[in-house]
Amino acid sequence: MSGKSADVIPEIVIGRLPLYLRALRRLQNDRRRVTSSQELGERLEISSAQIRKDLSHFGGFGKQGTGYQVEFLIERLEAVLHVNKEWLVAVVGAGNLGSAISQYRGFQDRGFRIAHLFDISPNKIGARLGDFVVRPLDSLETTIRSEGIRIAMLAVPAENAQSVADQLVAAGIKAILNYAPININVPDQVQIQYIDPVTHLQRMTYYLDD
Repeated sequence: MSGKSADVIPEIVIGRLPLYLRALRRLQNDRRRVTSSQELGERLEISSAQIRKDLSHFGGFGKQGTGYQVEFLIERLEAVLHVNKEWLVAVVGAGNLGSAISQYRGFQDRGFRIAHLFDISPNKIGARLGDFVVRPLDSLETTIRSEGIRIAMLAVPAENAQSVADQLVAAGIKAILNYAPININVPDQVQIQYIDPVTHLQRMTYYLDD
C-alpha cells in the first residue's frame, strides 16, 4: 500500500481494525451489549492478546474482567477509522464490475456513499445504471472538486488504470481502491489499496493438491 502510515501506529494494526468493527456490528445485530477480547478472538481467529494490544494503541476501551461495551467500542473504532461520517465515493468504469460496485448497498451504512459513476465509452455515457446516470470522464475533475470527493474506486482495464489514476489524483482524490489487475503509481500522500481476485485465488491454490 502506498501512502504515509497513520502516525506511529503499525499499518498491520490499522488493517485489523475494520475486522474488529465488523465483528462488533454482528454482535450488535445479535443484541449483545458486552463482549471480550477472547470472544472477538475466537470469531476472528486472532489471539485475544493481539486484540488487546491493537486496541491499546488508541486508549482504554474496557476494564479487565468486565470486557468491552459493544456500542461504545463501535463508536470509538468508527471515530478512529473516520467512518463516523459519510464519505462520497466516485466509481470510474461502468462495465460489469463498476456497475455492480455502484449498485452494491453494503456501503451505505458503513460510512460510504457512491456519488457518481464515470466512463469514457460513448455507448455508456448517459445510460442509466441503477440509481446512476453514467457521466463522461472529462467531467470527472470538475465534479470531484465541486463536491469535495476524496475517495475513488477504479474499475477500468489495466491498460487505462494509470492514466485514470493520474486524472483522479489531479482532481484531488486522496484514496483509491483499485480493481484493475495492475500496480499503479501515486504520490506518497495518496492512499491506494488493490483488489485482484485472481491473486487471492492463486494464493489459495498453492495449498491445494494437484
